[in-house]
Amino acid sequence: MRHISKKTKGFTLIELMVVIAIIGILMAIAIPAYKDYIIRGNLVEGTNQLSAYRAQMEQFYQDARQYTTTGAYTSPCPVNVVSASGKWKYNCVPAAANYTITAQGIGVVVGFTYQIDNTNSQKTTAAPTGWPTSTTSWTMSRGG
Repeated sequence: MRHISKKTKGFTLIELMVVIAIIGILMAIAIPAYKDYIIRGNLVEGTNQLSAYRAQMEQFYQDARQYTTTGAYTSPCPVNVVSASGKWKYNCVPAAANYTITAQGIGVVVGFTYQIDNTNSQKTTAAPTGWPTSTTSWTMSRGG
């Protein structure tokens, strides 16, 4: 007499549940880390443009001897300028002897506000929950 045995194929419910649990744990770690990575990558655009605007303002000062528009000299101070990527909005408040340029985040970097002035004082005046602000530097990561 021959004994016929069936081969089982596939996975058991327990095995599937273990795999789903492992995937869930990995996603709980990976998604927030990836979001922070994307945010940090976009913060650089805002700070780089602030530095570029500051350089333009200092070059303008060399010609006009003040930061505001005067006579034939038009101040390069940005007013409600949105970046080409649409992620930053720049605003400048000039006076004869000083200025402050502000970058406000839009979209993925919403909540971030950076400032720079004629003394090269860099500040993070606003940041989303969990991100620090600073009166002496631009915050580029959750750790400061």
